[in-house]
Amino acid sequence: MNALLMSPIVLPLATGVLGLAMRPYRRGQQVVSLLASAAHLAVAGALLNAVWRDGIQVDQVGGWPAPYGITLVADHLSATMVMITAIMLLATVVYACCDVAEDSLVKDIHPPLQVLAGAVCGAFLAGDIFNLYVWFEVMLIASLALLIAGASKEQLDGAVKYAALSLVATTLFLAGIGLLYGLTGTLNMADLHVRVQDVENTGLVTAVAVVFIVAFGIKAAVFPLFFWLPASYHTPKVAVSAIFAGLLTKVGVYALIRLFTLVFTVDVGYTHAILLWIAALTMLTGVLGAASHNELRRILSFHIVSQIGYMILGLALYTPLALLGAVFYVVHHIIVKANLFFVSGALRRLVGASDLRDLGGVYRERPLLALLFFVPAFSLAGFPPLSGFWAKFFVIKASLQAGQHLVAGVALFVGLLTMYSMTKIWVNGVWKARPESTPVPDEVRRPLRVALLGPIVALASLTITIGVVVEPFYALAERAGQELTNPDVYVEAVLGRGGEDVPVAEALPAQLGLR
Repeated sequence: MNALLMSPIVLPLATGVLGLAMRPYRRGQQVVSLLASAAHLAVAGALLNAVWRDGIQVDQVGGWPAPYGITLVADHLSATMVMITAIMLLATVVYACCDVAEDSLVKDIHPPLQVLAGAVCGAFLAGDIFNLYVWFEVMLIASLALLIAGASKEQLDGAVKYAALSLVATTLFLAGIGLLYGLTGTLNMADLHVRVQDVENTGLVTAVAVVFIVAFGIKAAVFPLFFWLPASYHTPKVAVSAIFAGLLTKVGVYALIRLFTLVFTVDVGYTHAILLWIAALTMLTGVLGAASHNELRRILSFHIVSQIGYMILGLALYTPLALLGAVFYVVHHIIVKANLFFVSGALRRLVGASDLRDLGGVYRERPLLALLFFVPAFSLAGFPPLSGFWAKFFVIKASLQAGQHLVAGVALFVGLLTMYSMTKIWVNGVWKARPESTPVPDEVRRPLRVALLGPIVALASLTITIGVVVEPFYALAERAGQELTNPDVYVEAVLGRGGEDVPVAEALPAQLGLR
């Protein structure tokens, strides 16, 4: 058993169970959650180091050989996603400990946060599609528990919309799994790469691929399936909104990247052309939705949609540089978007409002907080030398190299509108004087604890580091892109023998000790 592969899943799940048992003890629950999140970060770092040093890590759970047992796989993409998940979990737990005051909410937030992180890591490390589906379901349960923590009318309304669309997505996902198994007789992703090539009816394979595009498209909030996200992500507590904004849609993006570089590659001209149109329309509709709103978290929610388009664009172009750019963009966006939600929560604590028309005066009262907003906001817009500049540069350069000048123009135009949107927030919410015509009652304001700024400072520093010291992050994304471009490396690591399958008549008797 490879403990490094199991630990990022088992540790947060076990912490979630322990947190439920410690529900009567608020402070103890917080301490356990903090310590476990720090340990999770250490384990994720060790896994990433092992993959960087020794290559793809594989564990056949229970000793059953692939493709018959449960397979866990960590390549550079998976290990990077597990690492960023651990960073987000620790930042969110620290923020929640400082921000969530009500005893009932404290007891209700930490256990599902840990379970959510375990499920997300399970999805990133799953080596077969059915277990990917299982982890999606665990994520749905944990995220619903977080959405309704507090049980306000607005939260319940958002949770219903989120649950309804998630159930549609998982139903389509399960239907696609059944169709794919009927065509190939396997669900192991490495084995699928081999067997899909042998299916004579390529049109049917393409039809199944479209089913998965819709299923994962709902999860990733792409056009025209994104409407559930702005309706639900602004409703829960800020810590919950932040980890949702950073991680949940990226699991859908990860699933699309994994399947459409490893499994559905028989008709790239058709499937990836669909993804290219989806990417362009997702970028445009998301940024236009953000420009039309004034409530801070709604603006940020629409920008999630817009930025997802850049990631899908990298997949749709399907070149080494484009896939490198997609991976780089995912990492950058998780950090920046979660941090913007953290800052929005700090602004609400300080001013007691989150509508741009009621905000103002932050730069004069709290210049550090204003600076901490500036870093992720203008990184999202693509200002050099922040991480967002490089993320956009790689994707747009790949578009130009592929001859997709129209899509590159759309990406540049969306970048300009993102800059306008962030500038609007800066001018109206941070720079201008606070309006006196709409005073906010003092009882809705809360003191801004210094510890609350800890996660914001850490994530802002990481954003600057990625932008200024780009080489190691580029190298990591490049390795991930190379593995995605050359899936035979993944197949050989999982199946062995150069990707050849082991016949069941030989594998199972050996496994059972009959030979």
